[in-house]
Order: sequence, then structure tokens, then C-alpha cells
Amino acid sequence: MAQRQGALLLLRRGMAVCSRCSAGGSAGALAGSEGAAQQAWRALGRGGCGAQRAWSSLRAAPGRDAAGAWRSFASRLHATLAAEANGAAGAAAGAAAASAGAAAAAGPPGAALAAGVPDAARRAMAWWLGGCTAWVFAMVVIGGVTRLTRSGLSMTDWKFTGERPPLTQADWEAEFEKYKQSPEFRLAHSHMGVEDFKFIFWWEYGHRMWGRVLGLVFALPTAAFAVKGAVNGPLAGRLGLLFAMGGAQGLVGWWMVRSGLEEPEDRHAVPRVSPYRLAAHLTSAFAIYATLAWTTLTLAAPASALAAAPPAAAAAAAALRRRALPLAALVGVTAVSGAFVAGKDAGRAFNTFPKMNGQWVPDDYFSGLPPLRNAFENTAAVQLHHRALALTTLAAVAALFASSRGAPLPAAPRRWLAALAAATGAQVALGITTLLLHVPVPLGAAHQAGAMLVFASALGLLHSVRPAAASRAARAVSRAAPPLGLAATAAVGYAVTQMK
Repeated sequence: MAQRQGALLLLRRGMAVCSRCSAGGSAGALAGSEGAAQQAWRALGRGGCGAQRAWSSLRAAPGRDAAGAWRSFASRLHATLAAEANGAAGAAAGAAAASAGAAAAAGPPGAALAAGVPDAARRAMAWWLGGCTAWVFAMVVIGGVTRLTRSGLSMTDWKFTGERPPLTQADWEAEFEKYKQSPEFRLAHSHMGVEDFKFIFWWEYGHRMWGRVLGLVFALPTAAFAVKGAVNGPLAGRLGLLFAMGGAQGLVGWWMVRSGLEEPEDRHAVPRVSPYRLAAHLTSAFAIYATLAWTTLTLAAPASALAAAPPAAAAAAAALRRRALPLAALVGVTAVSGAFVAGKDAGRAFNTFPKMNGQWVPDDYFSGLPPLRNAFENTAAVQLHHRALALTTLAAVAALFASSRGAPLPAAPRRWLAALAAATGAQVALGITTLLLHVPVPLGAAHQAGAMLVFASALGLLHSVRPAAASRAARAVSRAAPPLGLAATAAVGYAVTQMK
């Protein structure tokens, strides 16, 4: 109770100071009489500075939370008074400190996700979502191993609610009989026995179950935080959107697998999933990974570091942001082009570098297909494009790193830029090694993991240089997140009910 009364007294003093500042008078003594505090309260309420919302949220908060919040507030007030004493514009800073709602609206992109969320809950959610991000990372790597071991078509049906694995020899024989009806068994694995089948089955089953367990790891804490009142409107929309994206990813995965269970047009061809559907599946995984990672970073650090940066550092960060955004897009395009390499099994062709079997542009590059189809369906073209994109990305990252070395950047962007440069260099070296060795499974899986690390580094760099104030477009996206999340969830639910 004493802590709560102390916090309320701090609020009264803060209101008085903010009122004096907004009136243009001197912000002399911090403490004022009770009458002056009440007058300040009424003036601020009429001025619409958000004081009423701050007062209401404080009175509703537990004593410990209130005391901690207003100790921080008192610290900002002292800074405001010192700034005004030195001739700074303390009035605007004091009014902004008193208005939590306005600060969230004008803060960096995504800051509304943390508005009104207690610090303890915000940190807990950051750790939880960071764990979900790592889970998605592992799932993409497991998916890569599943593809590289040619295990992805071992399960010939799909149930949204999941299914238990074979437990007895009779169960295994029944599952194997279903696989023997598939084109892959007849055209590529006719030599396989039930013991060999168990190996590829467990990889595909593990990949599917990893995704379903992620649904529980995500959904149960979401419900728990919501019950505790720690999820505000924008954050609820973001979490709903993520849940819908996860459900949609399962549907896309089965849609991809179904393409490999169909009879190939060439009777002698090895059955494979559609490269287009594989690229859609990987792109969806990257979208989930990016949204989770960005939300984690925002909850861990809601305020932009640029807000308190010197003008020169803020200007250098803004220049870096303008160049980092297209670079992040290039990283994403390069990763998706790798999906087409995987879909065509193009990594096992042209296993020389830098030339492709002695030619810079192999004769097979022009296959006679229409240009658009040739770019995505011709093995030589797909590999050449991935090589070119990877080397372009490496050159762009190196140029950005070199040109930013002398810039007065804050510490966080400098660290993320160094991580991006290191990850990109390692990824290109790993890709070349994997190609020269004809894509051994461990190196192929490591190369897929490397793509995720490069992408994560680019996201971290963008987050570290996000502007101190959100643009009008960013605020509009934040307001649209809750209905978008609900609509996406409803769409996925409908699709699931329609799937046979």
C-alpha cells in the first residue's frame, strides 16, 4: 500500500510539472501543493494529453508494477527539468512522457505491440516467441533433411489432427503397402524393403509432428497470456496472424506433397514434388520465421535505439536503412531461388565452380521452353540463376559493410551488419563446397540452415535501424493487424474443413 501511495504521489507531481511546462512557465520545484496537483490534473484532462489514460491504468495496476513504472517516470521528469534549465524544449518532452498512448502511437514501427504490456510479461513473451522462432528454424532444417534423404513422399495421406505412427509389424506392413502404390516406389524405390521404408517414414513423420507440436507450443502460451490480460489489440492481431500462417503452412505442405504422389508426365522420370509448390512452401516458412523474429525483437526492445542517438548517428542509420531494405529483399529472393534448385535437384548437376562444366553459360541454358518456364524449370538455368544471385548478394553485402565502416553508426546496427557479412561469406563458401561434393546430406542441410541465418541477420539489421517514429503507413498496418489476423484464421479454418 505504501508503494502504491508513493506511486500516486509521483503521478501528482508529474502532472503538476507537465502542466507548468505546457503553460510555458518555469518548471521550478518538483513538488507542489495538493490543490495545484488537482488543477494540473483537470487542465491535462481537458488538454487531451493522455493523462486520464495514464491515471486510469496506474490506479488499476498492482502496487509493485505501479511503483516501478513511476520510478522510471520520475527519472524522465528529472531529465526534462535539467533539459529545460539548459534552455532545451522540455515542455514537449514532459508532455510526451505523461502520455503513454501517444508515445506508443508515434513510436517506432511495431511499438504498439508492447503498449500497455507489463514489462515482466513483455520479456516473458519475447523469450517465448524467440523459442518459437528457433523451433521454426529447426523445422526448416528438418524439412531439408527430409527432402535430401528423399523421405518426403513416404506418407501418402494427411490428416490435419495428426495420426499415430505404426507401432507393430502389422502396422508397418500396412503403411508400407500404401507407399508401394505410389509412383515413387514403383519408379525409384522398388528395391526397398520395409526396414528401409522405416527410415524415410520416420523423417517425414517427425517433420509433420514437429510442426503440430509447434502449434501447441504457440497456442497454449498465447491463451495463457491473453487470460492474464497481457495481450493488447495489436499484439492479439499479430499472434492471430501467426497462428493462421502456421495452419496455412500445413496445408501448403500437403499441397506440395500431393504433387509428388501424382503420376509424372515422363514415365521414366523420378517422381518429385512440384518446384513451384516447394518454393511456395519454403517462402511460407520464411514468412513465418520473419514475422516471429521481428515480433520477438520488437517485444525485447520496443523503443528504437535511434530515438536517443546523436543526429549524426541517426542520419547514418537512416542511410543504412535505405540500402539494407533492398538488400534484405535480395537475400529472400536468393533463398527462394534455392528452393527451385532443390526442386529440380539441380545441385547434383554442373558440379564445378566457377564455370559450369567448363562454360560460363552452359549450352543447356536454352532448353526450348518459353522464357518464363525456362527460368524456373530448366536445371541449367535454375542453377545459373542461383549462382548469380548468391554472388550478387555477397558483393552487395561486402559493399554495404565496407561503405559503412567509417559511418558513426550506433553499436547495434554495426554488430548486425558484421553478423550479416560473416553469415553471407560463410553461406557462399558452404554452397560452393556442397556443390563440388555433389550435395552430401549434412552439407545440404547446413546450407539450408545457413540461408536462415543470413536472412535472420538481415532482419536484425533492419530492426536495429528502424526509425524512431512510425510512418503513417506503418501505423495503418498496425491498426489493421487485428482484423487481418482474425480473417486469416477464419480462412484457414474454412480451408481445413474443406480438405479431404
